[in-house]
Amino acid sequence: MIAENLRDILETELPGAIRNNPELQDWVLRIGARAFADRADTDSRFDRILNELKRDRELQSRKWEEQKAEWEKKWEAQRVDSERRWKEQNAAWDKKWEAQRTDSEKRWQEQKAEWEERWKEQNAAWDKKWEAQRADSEKRWQEQKAEWEETWKAWKLESDRRWDENNRRWEENDRRWEKNDLRWDENDRRWEKNDQRLGRIERSLGAMGVRWGGKSESSFRNALAGILEESFDVKVLNVTEFDEEGKVFGHPDQIELDIIIKNGLLLICELKSSVSRSDVYTFERKTRFYEKRHRRRANRLILISPMISPRAKKVAKNFGINIYTDSTKVETL
Repeated sequence: MIAENLRDILETELPGAIRNNPELQDWVLRIGARAFADRADTDSRFDRILNELKRDRELQSRKWEEQKAEWEKKWEAQRVDSERRWKEQNAAWDKKWEAQRTDSEKRWQEQKAEWEERWKEQNAAWDKKWEAQRADSEKRWQEQKAEWEETWKAWKLESDRRWDENNRRWEENDRRWEKNDLRWDENDRRWEKNDQRLGRIERSLGAMGVRWGGKSESSFRNALAGILEESFDVKVLNVTEFDEEGKVFGHPDQIELDIIIKNGLLLICELKSSVSRSDVYTFERKTRFYEKRHRRRANRLILISPMISPRAKKVAKNFGINIYTDSTKVETL
């Protein structure tokens, strides 16, 4: 503890005392001279150090110059040797390159000559094949041309024959049409006569309606059928069929139709003393049933009655059914 206090006092008090007391300064210097050099010794030592550093620097500079000169000499020698070697290598490369170029040129010329020879041989082979192909194509063309010409001649002869035959057929058809025209004219004359006869029938119908009045429907139909057969060259057939599927009346039942056959024509008739609208619908269904069953379509549908309601006439017109009631309204039968 005492030593630490003494050290603290010296650190705080001694510097000021030394500055203010010259004797104390000398005493401290004498004590420190044993361990520390004075200013003169220190300056002398610094001078010696600087001189030694100067000598070392001069020595290093001289060594550096000597080393530099040696390096430059070696570098020059290396450069000269490298230049010599480079020239020698270039000369060797040039020699090898020239030899390689000469050898490549020689090989190229040899390869070129070989290619040209092969090209000539290939061209000659192609020319030979082409000429053979051309000759074969020409031969085939001539054969095909001859075959086409022969086929054309045969086709033309056949076409001319068919054309002449068609012309003969057309002429024959023209003659047949002329005959048919004559037949149609004859039929027109016959239809005109039939119209006249039908007029008489209608007038008879009117008389029958007044005369018979309450006669049964069957008696009226039989009487009218007899008049048609006697007045015209026709055949009136009463056909009875059975509708198993109920197409006409909605249930299976028997149906009756009057069939008129004239010169091969099929006319389906309904001979009634009076006709209502429902009678027209029933007659149309009967007709379709008969056509389907016998696979034959009627040429005309005819309703013959002295009494047909206006509504029934409208329905009959929609179905294409011809109506005969009065002599002034009779159309071509």
